[in-house]
Amino acid sequence: MSSEGRFKPKMLGIICNWCCYGGADLCGVSRFQYPPYIRLIRVMCSGRVDLKHIFLAFSTGQDAVFVGGCHINDCHYNPEGNYDALSMVSLCKKLLEHIGINPERLRLEWVSAGEGIRFANIMNEFSGEIEALGPFGKSEGIDEIELKSRLEKITKLIPYIKLAKMKKLALHNPNQEEYATLYTSEEVDSLIREAPSYYIDPDKCQACMTCARRCPAEAIEGGKNQIHVIDEEKCIKCGTCFEACPPRFGAITGTWGEPVPPPLPLDQRTIVRKSKEKLEKSLSLS
Repeated sequence: MSSEGRFKPKMLGIICNWCCYGGADLCGVSRFQYPPYIRLIRVMCSGRVDLKHIFLAFSTGQDAVFVGGCHINDCHYNPEGNYDALSMVSLCKKLLEHIGINPERLRLEWVSAGEGIRFANIMNEFSGEIEALGPFGKSEGIDEIELKSRLEKITKLIPYIKLAKMKKLALHNPNQEEYATLYTSEEVDSLIREAPSYYIDPDKCQACMTCARRCPAEAIEGGKNQIHVIDEEKCIKCGTCFEACPPRFGAITGTWGEPVPPPLPLDQRTIVRKSKEKLEKSLSLS
């Protein structure tokens, strides 16, 4: 809040280098006015903006996020990166809605390098909307601890969400209006509710290290003759370990929408091979 009691939001703009950034630059050169509390980050393409960037911005206290790119079919890269941004933002809005956040806090617009006045108008309009909405989370009736928990939950699921919605995220549809209905609230609710978790059955694990070598997130702990354990904080729920585990062992189990059993304590993870057991038994008898 300012000294006058007026809410001044923290707003972040992530804008493409070739068009929207040029529009922002022209806006400044032309002395068109927009609120000074909007901070801009330049990226080479709006398609480079990821779900994780958006949730990181909100997690660090931003009240709103703006994504700006080239007009459709004017992207400087092939394939058209702004289609990727359009699909990503559509999904992100539904994810924000899922956790109780007003999706209007995220906005995507196309601005060319010659549209300085358009950039200023968008910034003024968007900032006015966010001022009316009020502080992030608080205006939605969510306390700070609960808000942090909800954001962390979705952020952790982003790799899984991107894998599950890979085809839609890569969609290039010239009809922009159809992106508004590309994802449904029911679809996103089901996606989050049925997120998989994987754990390694200690009675079946043979410490072959196949899953540990294949895991792209290095989320599997264990070594030679050590029962492997999946670190749930690092796991991205991609299912690679489930597919990699040799069928003759079948040690990895998936659960959907349910917590996994707690891991074995470290001092109970050593595997004693049968041949070693026989040797120790014979030595004790001699």
